[in-house]
Amino acid sequence: MNPVYEIIVGVVLVTGSIFALIASIGLLRLKDVYMRMHAGSKAGTLGSGLMLVALAVHAHQIDVITRAFAGVVFFLLTAPVAAHLLAKAAYEAGYRPCADTKIDEMGKGNE
Repeated sequence: MNPVYEIIVGVVLVTGSIFALIASIGLLRLKDVYMRMHAGSKAGTLGSGLMLVALAVHAHQIDVITRAFAGVVFFLLTAPVAAHLLAKAAYEAGYRPCADTKIDEMGKGNE
């Protein structure tokens, strides 16, 4: 494998790992379910997507590259929708945003 590709794969893999670490720290440290969901869906999607891109750059087989990019597209299409549906279900179940949330668009005054 070309050393330039190895460097690219290493940088993208470490960057994706850092985003995945940030997502996991966000899940532990943020205050309410909505903030945690945001960290998990945004940073987690970016981290796993970057790691799949690193796999695609490293692989020399078209089937692996195709599956890696299909995984990235799958993450990009499903994570925001799933986070939105979970947030809406959590709000309907009675979980209210923490005090740091300035605007509650779904609150009583906005219905």
